[in-house]
Amino acid sequence: MAVLEQQVTSQQAIELEDKHGAHNYHPLPVVLTKGEGVFVWDVEGKKYYDFLSAYSAVNQGHCHPKIVNAMVDQAKRLALTSRAFYNDVLGKYEKYATELFGFDKILPMNTGAEAVETALKLCRKWAYEVKGIAENKAEIVVCENNFHGRTTTIISFSNDPIARKNFGPFTNGFIKIAYDDLDALEEVFKGNKNIAGFMVEPIQGEAGVFVPKEGYLAGVKTLCNKYNVLFIADEVQTGIARTGKLVCVDHEDAKPDILILGKAISGGVYPVSAVFANNNIMNVIQPGNHGSTFGGNPVAAAVAIAALEVVKDEKLAENAEELGQLFRAEMNKFIETSSIATLVRGKGLLNAVLINDTEDSDTAWNICMKLRDNGLLAKPTHGNIIRFAPPLVMTREQLLDCVAIITKTFKEFE
Repeated sequence: MAVLEQQVTSQQAIELEDKHGAHNYHPLPVVLTKGEGVFVWDVEGKKYYDFLSAYSAVNQGHCHPKIVNAMVDQAKRLALTSRAFYNDVLGKYEKYATELFGFDKILPMNTGAEAVETALKLCRKWAYEVKGIAENKAEIVVCENNFHGRTTTIISFSNDPIARKNFGPFTNGFIKIAYDDLDALEEVFKGNKNIAGFMVEPIQGEAGVFVPKEGYLAGVKTLCNKYNVLFIADEVQTGIARTGKLVCVDHEDAKPDILILGKAISGGVYPVSAVFANNNIMNVIQPGNHGSTFGGNPVAAAVAIAALEVVKDEKLAENAEELGQLFRAEMNKFIETSSIATLVRGKGLLNAVLINDTEDSDTAWNICMKLRDNGLLAKPTHGNIIRFAPPLVMTREQLLDCVAIITKTFKEFE
């Protein structure tokens, strides 16, 4: 029997991963075998609402037929050429995506971390060749409690001890400041002529869905313009309609100089990421400066076009805005009389609920286990925060059903 045809139970699947795979994740113990829209099924056939969306990669819903068909059709025709040759799909994708997001150029990559690394390289090269910073002196400002990926350079400016410990020596050239603090940002800009860029998540997702004060992103844009610093928006998680706009910076009309996208730009069926910038920035990249064997491959290009068309045609940003407001309103009603949930925050359908316990407690984990038993999948972050981010194709009726499951489960812990 072929390997993939072998049937396994949930326990067998977990044991296989535990024995043969690196232990770099701590998954909720549920083994999924099928997905459709807002639902997933485990190997025993139990059905669940997905309230994580693969960390906002599956915004268009699981196995969206338009996206899957685009992937299959293209894979049957031509899957990979590398960038040694042209292919007949990449240019179509580049035109569609740059016009949709409003930039001159796109640099296609595969994963979010790759795209972040690409943006950092692009920013530094611009700093030396256009802004005129002395070679190897450029610095990039980032925020405390950021999450931009797990490569060596990226964890160099993380303050997560688990991500950093025993992975040094680290890459220099980064300055950390408080998130959502325009005064701190201007202070560092004023005091350092070697600042090349400021990279920020419009909402800090992994940190616990921290939404900045209204006006923060517009203020960032103003300060970056004032001091000739590139504004780099990492929208890998917040982009592609998740927060109620196509990209989160659109809420404040704060267009960045460099935009980083990933995850849902492919609808979650294929690794696709992208870095956008205008010609005055992107043109510093010349042949040999940067690349990827798989970046911009025909399957990725076809999938991304289909995924973006689904977002537009099905009005997923508008749905996220409407259902997000409904979710927070319903949860706030519950929180008024709850002793276990103390706060709900978010934008669109990227939300989090703060659990009334310490970060080192297992309460949030136990609640997620009970949510699983009750037919809904979510995952804690930072010990006492539960992130709730369903696919954007969810209906109002489904959302209210999920709110009922969540509040019923929370009540079991009061």
